[in-house]
Amino acid sequence: MNKYIFILCTILLSLQLQAQKEVAVLVFSKTNAFRHGAIETGKETIASLGERNNWRIQFSEDSLDISSEVLSETDVLIFLNTTGDILGDAQQAAMEDYIQNGGGFVGIHAASDTEYSWPWYHQLVGAHFKNHPKTQEAKLTVHQCNNHPATEHMPEEFRITDEWYNFTAPVEKHVNVLLSLDENSYEGGEMDGNHPIAWYHHYDGGRAFYTGLGHTKAIYQNEMYQKHLEQAILWAAGLRDVELDKKWKNLLDKDLTQWDVYMGVPHVTVEGLPGVPKSENVHDGVALGLNNDPKNVFSTIEENGEVQLKITGEIYGGLTSKAAYQNYHFKAEFKWGTKKWEPRLDQKRDNGILYHCRGSHGSFWDVWMSSLECQVQETDCGDFIGLAGASGEVRFTEVATDGGKKRKQYDPDATKQRATYVHKSTLHEKPNGEWNTIEVLCVGTTSIHVVNGHVVNVIENATYKKPNGEIIPLDQGQIQIQSEAAETYYRNIQIRSITDFPRKYRRQMNL
Repeated sequence: MNKYIFILCTILLSLQLQAQKEVAVLVFSKTNAFRHGAIETGKETIASLGERNNWRIQFSEDSLDISSEVLSETDVLIFLNTTGDILGDAQQAAMEDYIQNGGGFVGIHAASDTEYSWPWYHQLVGAHFKNHPKTQEAKLTVHQCNNHPATEHMPEEFRITDEWYNFTAPVEKHVNVLLSLDENSYEGGEMDGNHPIAWYHHYDGGRAFYTGLGHTKAIYQNEMYQKHLEQAILWAAGLRDVELDKKWKNLLDKDLTQWDVYMGVPHVTVEGLPGVPKSENVHDGVALGLNNDPKNVFSTIEENGEVQLKITGEIYGGLTSKAAYQNYHFKAEFKWGTKKWEPRLDQKRDNGILYHCRGSHGSFWDVWMSSLECQVQETDCGDFIGLAGASGEVRFTEVATDGGKKRKQYDPDATKQRATYVHKSTLHEKPNGEWNTIEVLCVGTTSIHVVNGHVVNVIENATYKKPNGEIIPLDQGQIQIQSEAAETYYRNIQIRSITDFPRKYRRQMNL
């Protein structure tokens, strides 16, 4: 028995190393302003990490290497203490394309002192450098709630010496903060006590990580910092993920701290938005964008001590989870309100749970991401829709409608076929005004839609077509809750990790 266990462990280790060998890292350290003396030390440290993990590393200070050709062979792009304007228009376009096709980015220290006039880069990094006091020791706090591999080895609080950046504005809301500075522990902090110094987020289709640590030569010799960098790079490469607990995690609080908001194109009938472009066709126009919700379409209310999500529906939008999830059980309760808005005044009340969301905001109708949708619509809850290049295999039969047309309807006994729209099997919704429970369970590339305890759709072998045309398995991503012209309420929004579907649902799935 021990012999077989040894062989199995050897095979697993070999597979792990093989996966790590495939990681290509481009370390870019060009400077067009102040040049850090620790750049060479940083290169040596990353090279050592590369040897340990079998990475293929290229070091460069040539802007021409930020090209579609080079980046297409790169898994993680590291900006190591870059400064100033270092890329031309062609290089910027190549870098945006790289991220939008799922690339990983790690910015170290002065990466935030780079490309001030490039708005996309500011959003990628999350902040821009303003100034700094002298190099000194400070106390850092780990945001353990975010449970990232780049900080899970750190104590809850620790002290370390480096150069501590102040930023031109508060760090962008859409990032997940991992480390914060205690401004009472050192001199020169200017962020009013809210001073993030390391964070991560999913941005425009890719993974982005920034750490403000990395000024001194000495810090690159610190084992805790080395592991911080190592795990950041592995996460950016998609080899490490933020672990989700097996216990239920509440995703709804009164300040929506675990969510971003992306608002689409306002309809011409929306009032109270002077100077804001509007459109009769809300599928095509100028979107309000990320965390710009002037009409408070997404907000929270409290009833009987319970927090509820209120969605007015007045403008199309998406409440987007800051985290991405894989192998999970998501559930929530929803009910319809009374209000409806243009352009759907004469149509069914509509909403939806988008999951495995990938790519850029606005990929679909200038508002939602590429994703699989569990439809939340009057009499259609549980329908499956693939948005913007996402699809799956579903067992369905074609059923005649009252109008004489045919529609695809989930049938667990039918043959699987690839599709982007399949109706639920049966109706299990409650009357308007009553609470319904909607569940989405995902294991690998298979997902199921459950309405009030009944499996109504099963999607298998889900795929996503990237902007560059490559088709990849779709087994993870962010979650979006839609606003689509109907007042809707949600409560008890929860998620947990799973490795298989519950037996009570498997019996209904024919898998």
